[in-house]
Parts: sequence; C-alpha cells; structure tokens
Amino acid sequence: MTNKHTISRRDALKGLGALATIQIVPRHVLGGPGHTPPSEVLTKGIIGCGIISRQHLTMPGKLLALCDVDSKHLEQRKTQAIKKGETDVTGYHDYRDLIARDDIDIVHIATPPHWHARMAIDAAKAGKDIWCEKPMSRTIGEGVAMVDAVHKEDKIFRINTWFRFSGGFYGMGMPVAPIRQAVKAGMFGWPLTVTVGPKTGFGWKLKGWTGRLNLPIEPVPEHFDYDFWLGPAPHKPYNAHRTHETFRGYWDYDGGGLGDMGQHYLDPVQFILGKDKEAPVSVEIDADPQDADAVGVWRRITYTYADGCKVVLDGEGKDENAKYIQGPKGWMGRRFESDIPDLRKKVSELPPLDPVNTDFHECVRTRKKFALNEDNGFWSCTMINMGKIAHRLNKNLNFDSKTLKFDDDVANKLSYPSMRGPWKLES
Repeated sequence: MTNKHTISRRDALKGLGALATIQIVPRHVLGGPGHTPPSEVLTKGIIGCGIISRQHLTMPGKLLALCDVDSKHLEQRKTQAIKKGETDVTGYHDYRDLIARDDIDIVHIATPPHWHARMAIDAAKAGKDIWCEKPMSRTIGEGVAMVDAVHKEDKIFRINTWFRFSGGFYGMGMPVAPIRQAVKAGMFGWPLTVTVGPKTGFGWKLKGWTGRLNLPIEPVPEHFDYDFWLGPAPHKPYNAHRTHETFRGYWDYDGGGLGDMGQHYLDPVQFILGKDKEAPVSVEIDADPQDADAVGVWRRITYTYADGCKVVLDGEGKDENAKYIQGPKGWMGRRFESDIPDLRKKVSELPPLDPVNTDFHECVRTRKKFALNEDNGFWSCTMINMGKIAHRLNKNLNFDSKTLKFDDDVANKLSYPSMRGPWKLES
C-alpha cells in the first residue's frame, strides 16, 4: 500500500512540468548537450502488435511493455523492439496486466477500433495518459464514454493523426494551416463546400477494406486467442478475414475505408471550417444496400452543417471539376490552385494562427492539452460514425449535436450498442 508521503513517478513528472513554467534549466547544466535526465524520460506500453504498432515503436518514450492476444504478433514485435535497443520489454496477453504497472506513463492503443473505448477508459482509470489509434471510437456512444473518462481522470489524450498541425496534407501538397487561414479570413466566402475524394487528392481504399459474404468457419490458430480479440464485439465464428489486416471490412470492428482514412481526412476539414465543437446536422448516402455483417463500398456521402456548409465524400472520383474548397467568392484546389489572384501571397500576409501544443510528451509533463485531443477528436470521429451508420442502413439521416441522437431509432441503437459480456461501458 502506498502511504501519503510516497511520491509516485507520475507525481514527480507533474512536478517537473510545474517547475518548467517557473524556471527553465538548460540541458547542458543537466548533463551535457542533448542530454535528457532519466527522471524526465517517459515510459510507454503498446497494446496491439499488428502492422500499425511498428509505427508506435518509433514514437518517443522508453518502451517497457507490449501486449497482444496473438502470441506470434507479440513475439515478432518484441524481437523488433529488442533489435531497436529496447531490451527491457515484457510481453503480456491481457492488456489489464500492462496498464496495472506503476512504471508506465503512457499507453499506446494500437488495436482494432472495437477495443479503443474499453482500453482507453481502463488506462485512464489506471492513471495513464493515452496515445490512441484512429478512428478514436467505433461508435458515437463509445466516444462519449472515452471523453467522460479522460476528463474525469484528468488525462492527456491524443489521436494518432497529425495533419491538422504538421506535414503535407495528402494530395493538397501543403500543410493545413494556410488553408485554415484563408477560410478564416473569408477569402472564399460562406458557406463552403469541401470535397474529399480522388480528384482532390484523397483515396478512400474502399475496395481494399470491404468484407466478404458467407465466410466459412475456420479453426482458430493455437497462437491466437480469438475470443479475447473479439472482446466487447458480438461473437461470430472464426474466419481469418475477420481479423488482423482485414478486420476493417466488418461493421463489428470498424467501418471500411471511411473508418480507416476518415479521421486523417475529416479531422483537418473540421479544423479548416472551424467546426471543432459541432457535428453536421444531416448525412446523405449514395450507395447500394449493405450486408448486415460485411462492409461494402459507397459512391458518395454528403454532410451538411446548420450554417449550410457541406462536406462531400466522393467515393468514385468521377467529378472531374471537383475543387477541394468551393465558396461564393472563389475556390481552391490542390497546392493553392485557385481562381483568386495571388492567393498564396495574400495568405502569407495574414496573421498566424494561435499556437497549439504538438509535442505529446511535453504535454504529459506540463499537463497541457495536446493539439488533437479527446474533445476535437470526438467531433471529427462523430462525422465518421455518422457516415458509417448512414452507409450501413443505406438511409439519409438528421442529427442533433446537442443530444447526439439521430431522427431514427435504429440509427440510435447502432450509435449506442451494448457490449458483449463481461465487457461493458459505465457511461
């Protein structure tokens, strides 16, 4: 038992963050140029050892633990970590054993989306900060529960996508910030239509992430705990195509290409339009009727906000004249191609955007909110989940941002599904 006089590792790190706001000590004083004192090195554990976890191995922080219900994936990733110099790594089958460790500061969740909510909530309750894969949640209700837990436990949270604050934004060939500056200055007028699809530089991977119909039952490999992999998702007979690299093709675990690329593409749109605290009021779908289990393709999804702004997801790329942004005063395509003369120069003369915190580990130390966190991440993920439900039901829907409910009972049940026992959400 910890007595009241014990100072935990996390308390010490918080203290360092507080001191940083009072006094800045040069690193050379602490131990030479570029030196990071051991007391400032944050530790991490990674849950999920599939393909995306290779990226998490390269993230900052000392790796102490890995977890996966597939022993082959676990050993493969552990071997890779050791080759990278992470020699003090323990492997786990049950994620709850990983998050129970007092010496882990940050939990990376690199599992399929149907596990994100339960694991994030448990990690927050265990005192961990959270680095979560996209999409943030599989359903709107699970997203609500994640936000509640992160707020209640006062944790630092980030989604693993970064295009709103760094890097070239896919086919735009440029960062998002100057696009936001131009929109904020009213250069294109209002309301705006943003088109996200192949003609504007965004491939949806729709055919690559479709499910298969009438899957034959296959024996579960000895190295794979399929029941634990399903976890809160409904039980379905095992077939390899449901799991690992192809799980996105099934409604129970994700939502096809929209689930895969949606947060990468739509979170910057929310930022560009200044919609970080609201969702669209309607979603329209153009697709063929869907199977109840396997995700299929869609042709077009159109979101409309209360002020008339629209976001069009073009699945087929047939609109040769599509512009990324279209407004009553002008348009903008790739690389600042526009009918507004000297747009790039005009934007360069605008005031810069307010600074945001883009170093996650520094946010953990100082307890400052990360640029893409549980709050704005929830709203961009809600767009994804709205589109998934309209697609799944093949039905146009209206949505209320305040109640987080659709005008359709079946859609609301899909938004707030129960989890398979013994897993459940308190919120």
